[in-house]
Amino acid sequence: MATAAQASCIIRFPDFQQRSLGFSRQILGYSNTASPIHGTYRILRQAPVRTKRISIISCSAANKPSPSTQVSSTAKIRSEVLSPFRSVRMFFYLAFMASGALGGLIATTQLIAALTNSSKAAAAPEIFKGLAIDIGAVSIFAFLYSRENKAKNAQLARLSREESLSTLKLQVDPNKVISVSSLRGIARLVILAGPASFIAESFRLSEPFTENLIDRGVLVVPFATDGDSPRFEFEDNKEMKEITAKRRRLWQLVPVYVSEWSQWLDEQKKLANVSLESPVYISLRMDGRVRGSGVGYPPWNAFVAQLPPVKGIWSGLLDGMDGRVI
Repeated sequence: MATAAQASCIIRFPDFQQRSLGFSRQILGYSNTASPIHGTYRILRQAPVRTKRISIISCSAANKPSPSTQVSSTAKIRSEVLSPFRSVRMFFYLAFMASGALGGLIATTQLIAALTNSSKAAAAPEIFKGLAIDIGAVSIFAFLYSRENKAKNAQLARLSREESLSTLKLQVDPNKVISVSSLRGIARLVILAGPASFIAESFRLSEPFTENLIDRGVLVVPFATDGDSPRFEFEDNKEMKEITAKRRRLWQLVPVYVSEWSQWLDEQKKLANVSLESPVYISLRMDGRVRGSGVGYPPWNAFVAQLPPVKGIWSGLLDGMDGRVI
């Protein structure tokens, strides 16, 4: 069945002085071989004086069997809950189509008989009118059924993608790996997928909105598609201590089982007719459903303007105001 998966993440913190670069000593080492995910973490710290610190995060993972692409029973049940009368409508559309087809078949035989028998020729126009009505009714109900069926398939596909997303894994800290579904009702995830330079620039652009994003429960999942490690530069001084802690929290999540993340993102791009090489962002609602996506850098200012805070007087009242599902 499933092969043993392995993942390793290395976090290094090189520190910069004005004229030289050096490391004093290794202060922390970690290795865990009992878990299916093996991690080695090294934090190298410079001696006393420092101004900035750069975090280099790299993750890799062995392949695991991909989740089934078939629609699960859970997705079907959710679809029925979201559209409880769709099955009823589709049943009546089929019944009306069958009734119209049967009426059209009878009218066709009557029309043939009228055209071949001169004594019945006077009834031909009336029979033809009835046949036209039957054909029109069948066509209309066939169109309505087709539209309903397409909507059903699209909804099932979306729910299946959301279910697949909920099973993907994230590393919160060196000792904790969780699934995306664990953050439902807790955080609004923003998934970034693109080259390391795109991730780094998105990190820089998010800086002015850090506090507001944290207040709205936003957490970023950076996924570098080119295999390079994104560099996150944090101010490491007393004046910026609080904002630096929030920025670390905003960017603390790391995807694991990279092949599964890559497959899921590629499927989203194909469905949206987006080039596989294009950098994209995907914004999730508090309930884990997709609320928005786009090509290019995420609109941090729009997130701040559209999303309600998760605490304070607006908490609870605006929990569902995450935007419509796409």
